[in-house]
Amino acid sequence: MLPTADAAPAHDPYAALRVPDYRRLVSARVLFTIASQIQGVVVGWQIYELTHNPLALGLIGLTEAIPSITVSLYAGHVADSVPRKRIIVPSMVVLFLCSLSLFGLAQPAGAALFAGQQVAALPLYVFMLYVVLFVSGIARGFLGPAVFSFMPQLLPERGMLSNAVTWNSTSWQAAAVLGPAIGGLLFAHLGKSVAYGTDAGLMLLALALFASIAGRALPPREGERLNLSESILSGVKFIFANQIVLAALSLDLFAVLFGGAVALLPIFAKDILATGPDGLGYLRAAPAVGSVLMAVWLTFSPMKKGAGRKLLWAVAGFGLATIAFALSRSFALSLFLLFLTGVFDSVSVVVRSTLIHTYTPEYMKGRVSAVNNIFIGSSNEIGSFESGAAAKLIGTVPSVVFGGLMTLVVVAVTALKADKLRKLESGTK
Repeated sequence: MLPTADAAPAHDPYAALRVPDYRRLVSARVLFTIASQIQGVVVGWQIYELTHNPLALGLIGLTEAIPSITVSLYAGHVADSVPRKRIIVPSMVVLFLCSLSLFGLAQPAGAALFAGQQVAALPLYVFMLYVVLFVSGIARGFLGPAVFSFMPQLLPERGMLSNAVTWNSTSWQAAAVLGPAIGGLLFAHLGKSVAYGTDAGLMLLALALFASIAGRALPPREGERLNLSESILSGVKFIFANQIVLAALSLDLFAVLFGGAVALLPIFAKDILATGPDGLGYLRAAPAVGSVLMAVWLTFSPMKKGAGRKLLWAVAGFGLATIAFALSRSFALSLFLLFLTGVFDSVSVVVRSTLIHTYTPEYMKGRVSAVNNIFIGSSNEIGSFESGAAAKLIGTVPSVVFGGLMTLVVVAVTALKADKLRKLESGTK
């Protein structure tokens, strides 16, 4: 039977991917993410191998978070004031140069140049690794708001937004599956020089893809006239005035801040689960495997009701799986529990991203994304520092258990206080 004229259109799970510039953006993000994940695995293992200090692992996150947080609000203002492609391409150039620097430091001549010298309590060679990460943190601080606000401009219809957000999450998680595994295998079998070289090559390809996307003019400001300080703070005011968005961001912030164990995975791999760099790659990839499978499920079966309640249960599940991972002594069980953290995290990522894109006016998306970057993006790095510091003070396993328990506390408080989120039925208006 032919459909009637007023029949609802069939859901097209590939709607956003049919847009060429959106495909280029997603492909560039995939390459960038794989490169970043390779870099994260190799830098983490290398620094722990050189220092044998959990705090040194935590400092990796802090070194990236401080510059990112420092520039984020201004970067959001810039993303709403300058055509976004003109921010994305220079930021990627800097990130490519940082990857090249790590590749250079991995060469015998680069290591010999800083051998035997100290900066405070750190070997100068390790200090130079932190310097490169610090510079990359600045570039990431500008890149995040620009890419976030550029993506909706590539879509011909607003109705594609939810589909585009879900594919963003799916592709990111797929890249996060490949990146750590590739990084661990390259480091284990071919050495850090090849791993860093691969990182630099993928960064260059991502840069080329971003550069190939046609530029877009800024959305109209709809009468908004703010000075610099008002513009910078407007994203903060917008989020704190919206209980649903604020609650969703807060859940993710504290779950990542306290519940993440990624920064300590080199310790779990080397000292607790007795595996090598390739095992570390698998451990780092396990959450992303869970995330990508859940994201694919949500792409073909979008969340239609109970989004707020499901978000709360998902973050609680993340906390419980984190606690169980800390107590596991089986490599297979640990992989499965990290897989579960990814499944639960994917629900949170899709709901939060859809909420922000849906409730934020186009001309403010750079600034609101900057606040999101402080809440979520940088909380990964700050959470890494918190994990490293807590592991140094109370031990690796107790620190991860504590983080999981704190995540459960945050879920309980949010469920009691944020009634609008608890009653939210859908992630879209």
